[in-house]
Amino acid sequence: MLSLPHLVVLFVIALIIFGPQKLPELARMLGKATAEFRKMTNDFRYALEDEVRDLDRQNRIREEQAAAARIAEAAKSTAPAPSTEPAAPPDGSVPRSIPETTVVATVEPPADEAPQNTIHTPNEHSGLAHSEPEAVSVPQEKPADDHAA
Repeated sequence: MLSLPHLVVLFVIALIIFGPQKLPELARMLGKATAEFRKMTNDFRYALEDEVRDLDRQNRIREEQAAAARIAEAAKSTAPAPSTEPAAPPDGSVPRSIPETTVVATVEPPADEAPQNTIHTPNEHSGLAHSEPEAVSVPQEKPADDHAA
């Protein structure tokens, strides 16, 4: 950078060469050229930084894909062959099964009232007065897990 005495010497030389009428116009042109130069260098720097960021991002993506492929390949090579047998429960555990419960329901009207709504089943139409009640299978709910966190 130029010091103050150097700037004074340059100003005096410019004043002698260009004269006092042209000096303000030259200063304006010099200011505009400097501003344009700064703008161009900033644009170039931002464009260059964007390109570098894009290249870094692409390299990171490639590295992540390569690492994922290596992990998948390693998992594939160390994984046991899939078996068709069901997996055995861990030692000390008891497999849970849900038993089906049979519920038998019979509906008889009270003895002191006459039946208002009757349900006709195929056995009543065939001439049988009383038929055996139908068995209804209701699945039991799964018991709560004792080991739930």
